[in-house]
Amino acid sequence: MKRVLIIEDEKDLAELLAFNLEKEGYAATCIHDGKQGLERAGTDLPDLILLDLMLPGLLGTEVCKALRKDPRTAQIPIIMITAKGDEIDRVVGFEVGADDYIVKPFSMREVALRVKAVMRRFEHEAQPPSSDLFSIGDIAIDKQRHTVTSAGREIELTSTEFKLLLYLAEKKGRVQGREKLLQNVWSYNNAGDTRTVDTHVTRLRSKLGTPGDIIKTVRGFGYKIEE
Repeated sequence: MKRVLIIEDEKDLAELLAFNLEKEGYAATCIHDGKQGLERAGTDLPDLILLDLMLPGLLGTEVCKALRKDPRTAQIPIIMITAKGDEIDRVVGFEVGADDYIVKPFSMREVALRVKAVMRRFEHEAQPPSSDLFSIGDIAIDKQRHTVTSAGREIELTSTEFKLLLYLAEKKGRVQGREKLLQNVWSYNNAGDTRTVDTHVTRLRSKLGTPGDIIKTVRGFGYKIEE
């Protein structure tokens, strides 16, 4: 049974999330304080964390950064839950290491789908890759080590950014629609905001620097890598 840690200060919402996730077959634990949630994550090592942005004790962004720095929790998938939905807030969430972002109000069905999709994505990433090294332009991707170098400089990418770059690189020259990217990178079938794709591409280009210009925007459709 997969274990989900819910760090959310609204107790009614946290309990509702736990109830619905347990109906989906997950074991759910609720913590209502950021600092206590961080400590609990380090001891329980859950399979996924639902993390509110505005928390007493320690803000969700600080919790997320601390989780990513700790080797015990660095690879645990994190879904940010917050009332803030502006693009800048999504960028901040992804920049500190969140793997997905759900804006309040949301349906419990959407949460269940997101949790399932992120779990599936991480399980897939844990499988041994068929080929270790992949290069395109001045960008080198090491599938085994999950590392990327751009113009000879190692770049720190989140798990989702890495998978997005690899997917586009492997489909070099072919346009990938936003909905298709959500399906193949985020593992979403029916739920997902296409703006998530745009935010990730923007961050990815920024981190890669000039070599990131090979990621081209196809207006009104999606993205492709073109040397």
